[in-house]
Amino acid sequence: MIVGALPLAASAPIVWSKPPISSGQFESHPAFDPLTGDLWFVRSTPEFRGWRLKVSHCGKNGWGEPTEAPVAGDGVEADPWFSGDGRTLWFISTRTTDGVRHKDLDIWRVTRGRDGKWETPERLPAPVNSPGQEWFPRPAPDGWLYFGSDRAGGFGKTDIWRAREDRPGHWIAENAGASLNTAEHEYEPLPSPDGTWMPLSGADAYFRSQRTANGWSPRVRLGPEINANGSEIGAAFSPSGKSWLFARDTKDGRSGELLLVDGHEGWPEPCPRK
Repeated sequence: MIVGALPLAASAPIVWSKPPISSGQFESHPAFDPLTGDLWFVRSTPEFRGWRLKVSHCGKNGWGEPTEAPVAGDGVEADPWFSGDGRTLWFISTRTTDGVRHKDLDIWRVTRGRDGKWETPERLPAPVNSPGQEWFPRPAPDGWLYFGSDRAGGFGKTDIWRAREDRPGHWIAENAGASLNTAEHEYEPLPSPDGTWMPLSGADAYFRSQRTANGWSPRVRLGPEINANGSEIGAAFSPSGKSWLFARDTKDGRSGELLLVDGHEGWPEPCPRK
């Protein structure tokens, strides 16, 4: 059975987030810390502006009140993602560097030390970052880092790109190709944990692509159980790839909520934990 077929059409997604993670603001882009179990996510205005990184800890009484992320800077920040061992975190930011507040979103990386504390975040160099915007950095099992960008040289208005660190501090980058990109907007690629497929978001919908011997297959639009109103964004896989979370404006006064596509594997783990 193809992994990519399992969670996409089996059942309608259910709203997973509850207070205090859920609020009157827009919650999106969840990422679970593999070492602590903490939930990192993005909170923004109901209009999806002013993005900030938040963290909630699972305690004996359930999820705690979200706080500013320990790596937070002074800019707009979003799209957190952890390496499998929990030692590396990627995110995007407009934070100040060398006394300059940046207008464009760039990809940043930060390492966790042996003492469990986060070290100083680093802005990734060109060609990962460009004079344009970068979004949603997501590593694939084969070593490529996928992300969205509106840089020049793509197929459309925004494209999916990928980059690889071929030696320490030196990167190569390339467009992810015409199977994933169109003349319009593509910006959030999420390679599955086993690298066999990915959901990706465009201007108003989620699509999927399978990995083949010749690269990524032409993308296919997911059904109405996922694409309900065009606000879907910020997907995150379970470690197995059988389940995933994403955000949607539920259009019922709650703004953006986290929805679960349930692969019937008990993920996310209940909080408080048993």
